[in-house]
Amino acid sequence: MARPVVGIIGNHHLINDEYPTHAGGTMNSEAIAEVSGALPMVVPADPRLVSVADLMEVCDGFLLTGGRPNVHPEEYGEPETEAHGAFDRSRDAVTLPLIRALVERGQPFLGICRGFQEVNVAMGGSLYPEIRELPGRMNHRMPPDGTIEEKFALRHKVTFAEGGPFHRLFGNREVMTNTLHGQGVKVPGKRIVIDGTAADGTAEALYVEGAPGFTMSVQWHPEYRASRDPVSRPLFEAFGKAVADWAAGRREPMLKRA
Repeated sequence: MARPVVGIIGNHHLINDEYPTHAGGTMNSEAIAEVSGALPMVVPADPRLVSVADLMEVCDGFLLTGGRPNVHPEEYGEPETEAHGAFDRSRDAVTLPLIRALVERGQPFLGICRGFQEVNVAMGGSLYPEIRELPGRMNHRMPPDGTIEEKFALRHKVTFAEGGPFHRLFGNREVMTNTLHGQGVKVPGKRIVIDGTAADGTAEALYVEGAPGFTMSVQWHPEYRASRDPVSRPLFEAFGKAVADWAAGRREPMLKRA
C-alpha cells in the first residue's frame, strides 16, 4: 500500500553562490520517512511553480521547515529593518495562504522553527526580529562554531501547559530541546495557543485552537536525530498518524486541551 505523501517546504538556496535551487534538509526527509512513515516530497516554495490548491490535492500533509530567511515583516504590518535579516518572499507567498487553507480544511501540518513562526503570522500574529535583544531573554541562536552535534545539542527546557496536547503527547510537562533561531512570537495570532515556553518566556510550542486537523508546531528543531530523540520521535509519530488518517479518509480532530 502506498505511503501517504508529506510535502516538505523547500527553501531557496544558491549552490556556490550562483546556482539557484529549492533545498530541503536531509534530516527533514529522514524524519518523515523513518519516523512518520510517509513519503517525503520537497516542495518548491514559489507561487510561479505551485498553487495551494494543487499542493493540497497532491500531498496528504505538510512539514513547514526551518530556514535562514525570515518571514517578511510586511506580512504582519511592520516595516522592514536590518534586524529582520534575509527574506524569501516566494516562500511567504506559498506557505502563508497554504497554512490558512490547511487549518480551514483540517489537513495536517507540522511547523518547525521558521514554520512555527509562519503559522503564527498566517493566523494574524507578529514576530520579534531578534529575541536576544529583548530584556531577560537568552540567546536562542545557533552557535556560530562547532560541529553539527554541538550546534544541535540540547540547550534549554521547554515547559508545557498542564493537560495541554503537548503535555499529553510527551507525558511530561518539561522537556529538553535544542535552539537555533533568532526571531520569535511577539503577538500570538487569532486562535494561536502558546502551549509551551522556554524559561525566559519565549514561545516554543503552539497549536491552532479549534482546528479540525493536526496543527502542532515547535520553535526548536525536532528533525535532528528524530528516530532516537525521546521528544522528537513521539512528535513525528503523532504527525505521521494524522497524515495517514487523512490519507485514509479518517479525518480525526487534533488533540484538544483537556
